[in-house]
Amino acid sequence: MSNASYTAAGVDTTAGDLAVELMKSAVGRTHGPNVQGGVGGFAGLYDVSFLTHYRRPLLATSTDGVGTKVAIAQAIDKHDTIGQDLVGMVVDDIVVVGARPLFMTDYIACGKVVPERIATIVGGIAAACLATGTALVGGETAEHPGLLGRDDYDVAGAATGVVEADRVLGAERVRDGDVVIAMASSGLHSNGYSLVRSILRQAKIDFVDRSDDFGGQVGESLLTPTRLYTTPLLGILDDPSLHGAVHALSHVTGGGIAANLARVLPLGAWVEIDRSTWSPLPVFRVLSDMASSTLESAEGTWNLGVGMFAVVAPEAAASVIDRLDNDGIASWVAGTVSTTARDVTGFEQGAKGVDGGAVRLVGRYAD
Repeated sequence: MSNASYTAAGVDTTAGDLAVELMKSAVGRTHGPNVQGGVGGFAGLYDVSFLTHYRRPLLATSTDGVGTKVAIAQAIDKHDTIGQDLVGMVVDDIVVVGARPLFMTDYIACGKVVPERIATIVGGIAAACLATGTALVGGETAEHPGLLGRDDYDVAGAATGVVEADRVLGAERVRDGDVVIAMASSGLHSNGYSLVRSILRQAKIDFVDRSDDFGGQVGESLLTPTRLYTTPLLGILDDPSLHGAVHALSHVTGGGIAANLARVLPLGAWVEIDRSTWSPLPVFRVLSDMASSTLESAEGTWNLGVGMFAVVAPEAAASVIDRLDNDGIASWVAGTVSTTARDVTGFEQGAKGVDGGAVRLVGRYAD
């Protein structure tokens, strides 16, 4: 089949080549000496000979997408933040086990390759990879005419990291009396956008509308990029003075606040997270008011201002909070782990196939 007939079918390989050229410099900035072969190969190559210095290296891998948040980017034609959302969803899952991210690949499926748009998306991915110390070693852009609309696209990615076997974080490290530290989110991150879109649709509000409640254009406010936690957390994990202080981390994504924390607690452990320790960001209050619902009813969908939890030894809590605050991440003590036997009826108990501990939120949110 000739290239001309493929173009007639709706696939423009020339546009794809131009997109690669436009993104090459941004991608190249994420490459250190471990990346071999540059951009454009059939597979990305990464030199892992340094793993011989590990006693027992474990590879960690994660894959995810951005979900229906891309619909808002498409609606207002703003594509420079979606890449950070993708990296946040993927790479911040890797640091949860204590691993350092090494490299990442991305995949963009679209109805029509618009080179400048693809390059903008990948530029955002590359910038976030650079911020988290992750090499962007490859990717793929696929044109799907007839399956996706001309301006439609979706993004996904996968990353790989490494952690020393005896430094893996998780439920087995958690102890009675450990302190649960909450880390502030930047907004909705990349979860619960189907609910957001439903609320706005029922309120007859368009993404291009301007609203004082949202502080400007609705869509742009909702595209606030996902906060990246990897680099600050790795700094804490690598600090000799805090060695072993962090016992578990929980990334608050799909499933909400309590369920995600329960996944990293051991069976028999429980935590009551005190709502009064923080005030949910205005975007959550505005959306809840529009839906005539309560913030509490959204705790299983939105992060409500908490993007990550750390479960730490009590004597290290103040130091961990100071480090996070110095890195620009507001953090606070939200609860304490207990293994004392009690009735946990009404608690969230594990999630996504994990038989973990029990968590519930108590009290009222701060104003």
